[in-house]
Parts: sequence; structure tokens; C-alpha cells
Amino acid sequence: MTQITLVTGASRGLGRSTAIAVARRGGDVVLTYMSRAGDAQAVVAEIEALGRKAVALQLDTGDVAAFAPFAERLRAALRQTWGRESFDHLVNNAGHGDYALIGQTTEAQFDRLVDVHFKGVYFLTQTLLPLIRDGGRIVNLSSGLTRTSFPGYAAYAAVKGAIEVLTRYMAKELGGRGIAVNTVAPGAIETDFGGGAVRDDPDVNRIFADITALGRAGVPDDIGPMIASLLSADHRWVNAQRVEVSGGQGI
Repeated sequence: MTQITLVTGASRGLGRSTAIAVARRGGDVVLTYMSRAGDAQAVVAEIEALGRKAVALQLDTGDVAAFAPFAERLRAALRQTWGRESFDHLVNNAGHGDYALIGQTTEAQFDRLVDVHFKGVYFLTQTLLPLIRDGGRIVNLSSGLTRTSFPGYAAYAAVKGAIEVLTRYMAKELGGRGIAVNTVAPGAIETDFGGGAVRDDPDVNRIFADITALGRAGVPDDIGPMIASLLSADHRWVNAQRVEVSGGQGI
């Protein structure tokens, strides 16, 4: 049976790379987007060109009230497209970058980071648990910044640290259903995330390249195929782990 992976925030960046990598490995994809409907449909078209099925659904992962209606739309999409009541893998990727020094962080910035990167992951996973197949897999996205420190990233890194703790508890509580849960922690990646600083600002890019053993910042396709691989049966005994994918950043 074809495996179906739900990837949040897959209209761009790491989510897009993950969705396409899953399709290249023979899987089908449900992808969510917040506002970039055109970009999301472009990803669907690219997946379909690979001979796989894909559906794009709108979702704000920072809005807990939207999760129950989303689950119903997801259930309908699974029935209509695949004739199924469940999916196999959940990749909690959606997020945003909002960086400020501790002394300058506003409560609104902090709350939005918590809502999207922690509270949203917690309650979206809770909402979708009845739809995840026993024996499935969950991947939560963290950051290399939970291990190394960089000024301005305190709030972002703190909520990602909470995700790493949550991952271990998920693995413990869902183990009885055979669901493995892991964290993937990317290093600095050249995307439009956080205003595209790593991609577009040569000085920022150079800073991260200089502290990375492989001598460069990462790109989305350094991450997406790794996540797709982690979802496969090749890694069936990997559980409750934090896997950093950073090229050796800050070692």
C-alpha cells in the first residue's frame, strides 16, 4: 500500500524539499500551506509529474481553533483521493523566523513563536492522532540553534528546545501504537525563512559557513531527502532521537 505523508508548510523551503523527496521515493503527499496557494499547487504539480498523488490544504499552524475543521477536510481528502481513512507519516515542518535580542523581543513576537513552533505542533499532532496509522512515523523540526547559541535567536531556539523534549514524550506515549517519533534539527539553510538572511545576506551566510565543518551554509535539498529517508522502513528502529543535519555546524 502506498504510504501517505502529511507535510506542514510545504509550499516552500524545507517543506517543499521534503514533499518532493517523499514523492521521489514512491510516496504520496498531503501538503499544507498558510497563504501561498499558487506555490502549493506548483508543488502538487511537480509531485504529480513524478507519477505520485498530492493534495494541498490551507492551514495556519498557529491557530489551534482551525485544527478540528482541518482534520475533517483532511479526512475528506484521504477518502476522495486515496479511499483511505488514515495516513502514515506526519512531518511538523511549518514555521517562521522572528529574531530579536532578548532585551528587544516583544510579547507578540514571543507568543507567535510559541503558537506556531510549539503549541501548534502539540495540538495539531493531538488532533491528527486518530488519523495516523498504527506503525506510522512523526518527524518534528527543531534547529541546530538548540545546541549552539547565536545572538538574536533565544526565543526561537527555546521553543525548538521544547519541541525536542516533546518529541521524546511523544515517542514514549505513542510507542504502544508502533509510532516512532524523531526530531530533525537543521543548521543554517539558504531559504526565505527569517527574511532570507542566510540566503540573501553574504555576511550572515559567511558567518555560518565559517562555523560549519563542511564550509558552507545548507540548502533545502540537504534536508528534505534526509527527512524522507528517516520516514522509511530503513530507519524503523530509530526512535526518540534528535538528528542534527547541519554539515557540522558549531563543532
